[in-house]
Amino acid sequence: MAAKRESQAALAARAAEIGRRLAAEYPDAKCRLNHSSPFELLLATILAAQCTDDKVNEVTAAFFTRANTPQAIARMRRSTLEAAFRPTGFFRNKARSVHEMSKTLVKKFGGQVPDDMDDLVSLPGVARKTANVVRATCFGLPAIITDTHVIRLSGRMGLTRNTAPERIERDLMRLLPQESWSTFSHAMLFHGRAVCGAKRPACEACVVADLCPSACAFPHFAKQRSSLL
Repeated sequence: MAAKRESQAALAARAAEIGRRLAAEYPDAKCRLNHSSPFELLLATILAAQCTDDKVNEVTAAFFTRANTPQAIARMRRSTLEAAFRPTGFFRNKARSVHEMSKTLVKKFGGQVPDDMDDLVSLPGVARKTANVVRATCFGLPAIITDTHVIRLSGRMGLTRNTAPERIERDLMRLLPQESWSTFSHAMLFHGRAVCGAKRPACEACVVADLCPSACAFPHFAKQRSSLL
């Protein structure tokens, strides 16, 4: 007999409990990108694509002493930005995005980072994930941040059947109360880094293993189980 499909109400209750436990497990979970303004965080988040937060913080610590406003960066040579961003990878694309984003902020928004989603995603190099990082962290607005960990864990935990970030964001927004969106996102991100890794999740150390349909369903755990039989 096929397993009974989880009702929407049951799924929402399970998601809420996952969020509650992870928030308790990671009470200090927050954005790890160093910044002192919405613009600095916007730039750092663009650099963080396919790069670690630690490396981005290392790069921006030096770069922000030279330029940390859209006006200053808009006046810089593209080659100067490429050299500064090289350690983060994909530096040509990132330099182009940061340069054009800065010019657009100056031209359309008076050099101020907007908090409106449509305005943010109109900026070169800024997609919904980047916009939500800034909205949640700098403006205190409710936002689901679909970074790679949130995407992986949401699927693994059965909170979504989608793989596209925007659809996953929508699914989680439907499941969770608005006031928990940001906390849930950061806690999931920290859990993905600390416990629920991509290849070898530590299910035996997971505080939500009993709520996760994928718990202990990985090859290295299968070997452990068979050795005990």
